[in-house]
Amino acid sequence: MSTLTADRTGDATALITTGRRRRGTRRVPPLVWAFLLVPLAAELALVFWPAVNSFYISLTKWNGAGDPQFIGLKNFQNLLTDPVFGTAFVNNVIWVVGFGGASVALGLALAVALNKPRRGVGLYRSAIYLPMVFSLAVTGLFWRLLYQPDGAVNTVLGAIGLESWERQWLADPNLALYAVLIAAVWRQVGYIMVLYLAGLKGVDPALEEAAAVDGASRWQRFWRIVMPQLKGVSAIVFAVTVIDSLRTFDIVWAMTRGGPYNSSQLLSTYMYQTSFSVVDLGYGSAIAVVIFLLAILFIIGYLVSASKEED
Repeated sequence: MSTLTADRTGDATALITTGRRRRGTRRVPPLVWAFLLVPLAAELALVFWPAVNSFYISLTKWNGAGDPQFIGLKNFQNLLTDPVFGTAFVNNVIWVVGFGGASVALGLALAVALNKPRRGVGLYRSAIYLPMVFSLAVTGLFWRLLYQPDGAVNTVLGAIGLESWERQWLADPNLALYAVLIAAVWRQVGYIMVLYLAGLKGVDPALEEAAAVDGASRWQRFWRIVMPQLKGVSAIVFAVTVIDSLRTFDIVWAMTRGGPYNSSQLLSTYMYQTSFSVVDLGYGSAIAVVIFLLAILFIIGYLVSASKEED
């Protein structure tokens, strides 16, 4: 008898819980669903579907008119023997290392230097972050003027007695990529600084004080106490930097358009030229797929190594 009563009580409780869940679902106003579903539909139609479709287009030969002609992996085979693609790939590796390494190192150093409150620190932070306000295209045009033969860079070098260092920076195939890289790092440093400043606010000062009492040097405290507490921020910085490195286009296009002689060509600029100047959308989509796979491999590899360190 008691068992039967318990079963009925359990069934009644389950029915009440289910009814509450259904009523909770019904309470959601249609307007809320509209605000959720309309952006989702727009995202699927304008972002995810074109991205997925580019994988199929990379397997075709298509100039944007008529039906795509399926050619399988021929575009990817042609990439392996394409000298311009090889140059762009090597330049992208240099860009990832140089852009990522320099912007992260300088951004972290500035964040540590400007972390403690002192007179005028807010002004310094704002001044360093200010370049992020401008678009990459505007930044590129600004630095293009600086690199002119009679621009500020050569003028300053001449004024301090370094006339032999004066160059036509953007016209020299050996220097063009690095000249653009400096401009990109100048813009990115402020963003990295802000991310690390936010992370440093969450660092426990008591641990640093305890390590100082135990005789740890400032350098040891930074690497053994502070940096482990910034792992989460470092993961975000790494992902953002790698993605920005692989999709960099605006500043290179504004300053050199991949020249001279393809010396500053990146995968993104070569993809744009192939897709919209040569109008070979299949080949351009193959380059886009390579960029996507490189980004995924970099980020997944980093996340796996980070998770192993935590274990």
